Amino acid sequence: MLAFYSKVAIFKKKKKIPLTAREYVFLRNVLLIAITAFGGPQAHMAMFFKVFVDKQRYLTKEELLELYSLCQILPGPTSTQTITAIGFRKGGAKLAYLTILLWSLPAVIFMTVLGILVNYLAEAGFSKDFTRYIRPMAVSFVAFAAFRMLKVLQTHLAMGLAAVAIILGLLISSPYLFPVVLISAGIIAGIVRKFPHEPLKPFKVEWDNLFLYGAVFIGSALLGWITKSLPIRLFENFYRNGSLVFGGGHVLAPMLFTEFVEFKRYLTAHEFMTGYSIVQSLPGPLFSFAAYIGALSMREYGIVGEVIGAVMSSLGIFLPGTFLIFFFIRFWDELKKYSKVRASLEGITAAGAGFVVSAAFHLFVSIDWNIANLSIVIIVFVGQFFEKIPSVLFVLIGIIAGFIF
Repeated sequence: MLAFYSKVAIFKKKKKIPLTAREYVFLRNVLLIAITAFGGPQAHMAMFFKVFVDKQRYLTKEELLELYSLCQILPGPTSTQTITAIGFRKGGAKLAYLTILLWSLPAVIFMTVLGILVNYLAEAGFSKDFTRYIRPMAVSFVAFAAFRMLKVLQTHLAMGLAAVAIILGLLISSPYLFPVVLISAGIIAGIVRKFPHEPLKPFKVEWDNLFLYGAVFIGSALLGWITKSLPIRLFENFYRNGSLVFGGGHVLAPMLFTEFVEFKRYLTAHEFMTGYSIVQSLPGPLFSFAAYIGALSMREYGIVGEVIGAVMSSLGIFLPGTFLIFFFIRFWDELKKYSKVRASLEGITAAGAGFVVSAAFHLFVSIDWNIANLSIVIIVFVGQFFEKIPSVLFVLIGIIAGFIF
């Protein structure tokens, strides 16, 4: 009993520890990126490089790429897991929880409101044409992230693996491509590359988050089957999808379309594509699209039901990746000291860089090829070399121009 009260006292004492000035600055930067980072995980990386590496120097570019590589081979939202891992390294679990909250909340709130208002917007003839210049800007953000990542590759093996990933990314469109190629590249690099052995110490693995991940997976499925409650089933549906998707929101979209439009018919194809088009024009994680689907799935229950649906769906899509990154990040610094792990990271990083290049190409060919868009791609790409020009300035100018023209 005494031990129990001691643990409670320690827990209460920890809760009172205030944030430091640097942690407040970190969270301010997270919020700024959340409302200015357009273009998906690859474009988000350009912002992470600029803010966390170049400006604030929270970690080196190699450390950021290592975290990004780890998150790429885990299911879930890559950019969300990466920025959460940075927060954990900077200030532990407390800062990591605040990081994921500030990172995801703006886009989730917007997509919830959009899900509630979508019928009214359709009746009012709402047009999303004001976002027409955001997509070519996203192309530039992704292309610049690819440029930064390729610069880090130093060996012929890494360059070769990146080239293979580029080719496969251009030729094959499949959600299974990402984990297969990343893991294969890691295995090849682990065999070929030789790193000096470091003296290693045994390290403790905390299994709590992995057990929690599995318990929620099984528990939500059983609870949904027993209760038939739509909010619980929405949570389970998105938790399952968030546990199986590799490669970010663009890979998640066809999975959600099949389940919620074609199979369950919670929303129409037009409603789905309207929301998906708009979420791609928003900053922050593309996984916030879950809030939009959750709100429309509960439209028969009024505004309160729509909000509940959005909350349950958002929790379901973000929690699996959060549990997994919290599990791995606690012993990641020790695990990567193993020579085989360090060698594998080089291969995974190279393949990841290749996929970013192919993503930039796919985005480029998907935009309208006109003088305005091509000019925007070039100007924004060149402008990112000048660190004094914030990305948000480009975006604001683009939105204003969209309204004017």
